[in-house]
Amino acid sequence: MKNILEIKTIADYFKLRNYEVLHPLVGIVDFKKVNQTGYTNKSYDGFHYSCYAIFLKDAVGCKLKYGSNSYDYDEGTLVFMAPNQTIELGGYEPGFVPKGYALLFHPDLLLGTSLAKKIHEFNFFAYSSNEALHLSAKERKLILSLLEKIQFELEQPIDKHSKKLIVTNIELFLDYCLRFYDRQFITREVVNKGTLEKFDHLLSQYFSSEKPKNNGLPSVAYFADQLHFSSNYFGDLVKKETGKSAQEFIQAKLIDVAKEKVFDPNKSVSEIAYELGFKYPQHFSRLFKQKVGRSPKEFMASIN
Repeated sequence: MKNILEIKTIADYFKLRNYEVLHPLVGIVDFKKVNQTGYTNKSYDGFHYSCYAIFLKDAVGCKLKYGSNSYDYDEGTLVFMAPNQTIELGGYEPGFVPKGYALLFHPDLLLGTSLAKKIHEFNFFAYSSNEALHLSAKERKLILSLLEKIQFELEQPIDKHSKKLIVTNIELFLDYCLRFYDRQFITREVVNKGTLEKFDHLLSQYFSSEKPKNNGLPSVAYFADQLHFSSNYFGDLVKKETGKSAQEFIQAKLIDVAKEKVFDPNKSVSEIAYELGFKYPQHFSRLFKQKVGRSPKEFMASIN
């Protein structure tokens, strides 16, 4: 049985690192300052977080596992963890000592702030570890400056301005990460186009098989898994490349297949709906009319 450590509070993680807690709801660990005699992560197989955690890793040699994927860190890599995520540890090189920084903050820190309302917009908290953000030297410098500002506030006596300034800098940190992820999608355009081609091919295979009858309509999660992405990362990739959501991409393919099927004189609209994975024919007819502007029968009549 795996030994997973529960990180329920900031203090839990800081105790693990033998690091001083300056604030109960937020903290930054500089691994250069960690007392290695108190560094005990090798006795655990992984961590389960109840808080947000962001890691800026600056050393090759640490390998994380998230689901079935593993990831080797490069210099200047950001990985994001949302509450209720579990990360497995393993693959350490002999004598490995972590380098970089960790920013942890509890959801309670965000209560009553603007960030609380938009935190779920940062989809990268649900990306897998192998979908980490790779920073350029300039980007890394900017991220470090924001960590420095947060650390400065943590070292001051807590007053009425503390929470606002800390949360504002965390929000700015995340906004920049959103920009940097957009840049990363652009710089990986060739790779992403290959992924879209595979996605389109898998869709064609799905609708030409018995899977719609047996499993129902295809989901974004199904294709993300087939292509070895997390659902959020895959959805963002498709949106960035096509301007459509992954669900809209699937529906467009479904309508193309449906248009061909409605011209089969031996099949009723109900039969076509079931072949495409719909439980109820009226749902198929409604979607078809929404996307095409006509019902299946009206469409066939207009073409004829």
